[in-house]
Amino acid sequence: MNVIGINGSPRKGWNTDLLVREALEGAKSRGAETEQVHLYDMTFQGCTSCFACKRKDFVGLRRCAYADELLPVLNRILRCDALIIGSPIYIGEVSASTRAFIERLIYPCVTYRKDKSTFFEGSLPVMLIYAMNVSEAQIRENGYDSRFAFYEERFKRFFGGPVRTLTATETLQIDDYNKYEMPMFDEAARKKRREEVFPLDLQKAFDMGADLIPATH
Repeated sequence: MNVIGINGSPRKGWNTDLLVREALEGAKSRGAETEQVHLYDMTFQGCTSCFACKRKDFVGLRRCAYADELLPVLNRILRCDALIIGSPIYIGEVSASTRAFIERLIYPCVTYRKDKSTFFEGSLPVMLIYAMNVSEAQIRENGYDSRFAFYEERFKRFFGGPVRTLTATETLQIDDYNKYEMPMFDEAARKKRREEVFPLDLQKAFDMGADLIPATH
């Protein structure tokens, strides 16, 4: 089995990247082959509304037709056995590159048939990972939970597989808060949480990544 992990953060070696890596390690522990993709290493854009993926004369598997650096990744995802997507939350949403990626991945699956069916054939399990500086309580207060539910619904609807979500909250943002104008954050508390709570988030990512692969595999 093949599992692809998408890092939608521009910061390698930080929260989102580490969580995606650990989820991939979980899948690897069950014998899967894994690949990690860093969106910010590539030059691409969101859907251009060219409608090429909706043409009646489209031959083969429905996919995005816009040729840029993201296209080969999208094609590999359509053939993989499970997908992991990780993104930081910026101003209440996934990162810009993650959003552009999701547009390009999902829109070719969208049909305008009356039954609102999907062009995707099969069942693709998806794991969604979000890293953010807000607390668990603030997820609900700020309406983030409705956004996370929205993405879960879209992936279930268009890819037909189970979707699970992992949230890592109150994450460490920088090494030295004294260098930045960020007085609302308690550096000591954040670093303590990094040492005590973030390892638990990494373990959850590992376990959820392993669960993407059937035990009989």
